[in-house]
Amino acid sequence: MKRNFWKMGLAAALTLTGIGVASPQKIVDAATLKTPVKRIEINCLPSKSVKIWTNYEGGQLINFRAKNKSKWNVAKTAVDRKGKLWYMIGDSEWIEARYTKDLEEQSNMKTAQEQVRKTATKKKIKKSKLKVKAKKVVKKVPKQKVQKQKVVVPQLSNVVKKKSNKTTAAPTITHLSNKTASPNISKRTQAVVNLAESQVGKGYVWGGNGPDNFDCSGLVQYVYNQVGGVSLPRVTTDQVKVGVTVPMDQLQPGDLLYWGSADAPYHVGIYVGNNQYVCAATPEQGVVLQTISSYFYPCVAKRVIA
Repeated sequence: MKRNFWKMGLAAALTLTGIGVASPQKIVDAATLKTPVKRIEINCLPSKSVKIWTNYEGGQLINFRAKNKSKWNVAKTAVDRKGKLWYMIGDSEWIEARYTKDLEEQSNMKTAQEQVRKTATKKKIKKSKLKVKAKKVVKKVPKQKVQKQKVVVPQLSNVVKKKSNKTTAAPTITHLSNKTASPNISKRTQAVVNLAESQVGKGYVWGGNGPDNFDCSGLVQYVYNQVGGVSLPRVTTDQVKVGVTVPMDQLQPGDLLYWGSADAPYHVGIYVGNNQYVCAATPEQGVVLQTISSYFYPCVAKRVIA
């Protein structure tokens, strides 16, 4: 009993004097906002959570985190001086947008895929009906007409033979080369891919320009300035203005992939082929080789090497 009273007295004394032990960060689910801008879901590595800050620009870390796969309402959006997109999910509670996915975009994507499937099935049904009608028309053709057509065939062949005897030489057919074949990757593009892949495993630091640590736009600027022959700006919102927009189904190694919005993206990576890209992802992951996913799909692609 004396030991217990002594422990309680010591705890009270520490509290009164302002001395305490920092409590570990708690992992929480979503808060509810009355007028959300949109609905998001935390999308990060398994068994991980996202840090919450008091402000998107120079804020302090809050002592609880957003649980992975939890859903939140976004009250406001903002872009910091480094070009990163942030979401306000509560009163003075901000998270980085790159750790989330837009639930509305995901539902719209599923709806679009369903519409494509429906139109494809309708076209197949129409084609099958046309084939059935064509077979019925062929069966209705009388036998006499078919016999008359057979009589005409030898007469035409005789005419061809007579004309061929008069001609001095047969016409030649020129076989065109296959111009649609994909050209070889240029030396600069291949150098960009090789250098980007060689950075995999290095650390992530905000504002990192290399050669040992990078953030996403710092990695892209470093690689292209070294071997790409292109002088790119420092942040993603300026980098996205360089180059030509290319469709996602026509990507080539060396193209730049952006996430967020086409006007103000918050993340960038270098496409290296086979549906994969290299980027400086997070402080936990560093520079990684990742596969393009429908849950984290780029908003636009740019080709900066002509």
